[in-house]
Amino acid sequence: MQNLPKPVQNLVDAFSRLPGIGPKTASRLTFFLLRAPEDISQSLADALKGIKENTGLCEVCFNITIKDTHICEICASETRDRDVLCVVEEPLDVLAIEKTAGYNGLYHVLHGVLSPIEGIGPEDIKIKELYERIKNNDFKEVILATNPSMEGDATAMYLHERLSPLGIRVTRLALGLPVGGDLEYADQSTLLRSLAGRQNLD
Repeated sequence: MQNLPKPVQNLVDAFSRLPGIGPKTASRLTFFLLRAPEDISQSLADALKGIKENTGLCEVCFNITIKDTHICEICASETRDRDVLCVVEEPLDVLAIEKTAGYNGLYHVLHGVLSPIEGIGPEDIKIKELYERIKNNDFKEVILATNPSMEGDATAMYLHERLSPLGIRVTRLALGLPVGGDLEYADQSTLLRSLAGRQNLD
């Protein structure tokens, strides 16, 4: 069996490490780039380099933002409702909720969920920062918008227990989200119904 040249195999291996891309898709992408005009490969290389060099995390909510801006557009906006804070797992979840145009509050991105099996505890995600942020602001409601999975539910319950003593209203997304599903794959109408039908965790 003929082995691929090392640079080609390296790219196949790199694509294979991406979520949702198996060996066949990785090979197709690699050979497409081999045949494609050089400007396509170059623009991809530039984009991959730029995403690491030119992005960072918002110092307030930990969403993705332009490097060295410190605060993202949402946190800096004077038109957002600063009484409501929506807690999500990942930056993609912010994008999904924003697309519904049904929420105008602020966000806090945890960058993960609690998962004892994988060794992920409260200190490994942005829970301490969330707690401090809520203590130092006058939020009237915190929406726990973690995914409806076992880990997402466990994270929501943990946060509810921590936040309840602060006397703040804590709600959870409800209607329409399937168990085991991810926010980023939900359609806009489903997310709108979930936002409108959020429930107290008491």
